[in-house]
Amino acid sequence: MTEKPFLVSGRNTLIHKIRKLDLLVINGDDQPPVVVTHKGIKEYSGKIPENKRDAKALDMEMVDVTSIDVFGEEKTLLFVQTINGKEYKVDYSKHGTDLFIKIHQENAF
Repeated sequence: MTEKPFLVSGRNTLIHKIRKLDLLVINGDDQPPVVVTHKGIKEYSGKIPENKRDAKALDMEMVDVTSIDVFGEEKTLLFVQTINGKEYKVDYSKHGTDLFIKIHQENAF
């Protein structure tokens, strides 16, 4: 089995760990997807790949937070730690505002 490009920590934290793969985070059908790169995180505006194989062709890993091997349920609040040492807070209740994705913590390496 190949290594996953992310870790799950606690009840609502994803840790991105493989630089060459972006994470496409899906949080149920009604929430906007976000893409996590080695530089940061933003709302994803592209077409969502049909399956994991199509995502791999785009150098992405699809992460469905509702999947049992991730969190098993939709999240209103999600924390994402990127490779560059920043932790972002994604507050789905604030979608459409500047507070949707914010830097939560910055760690110095």
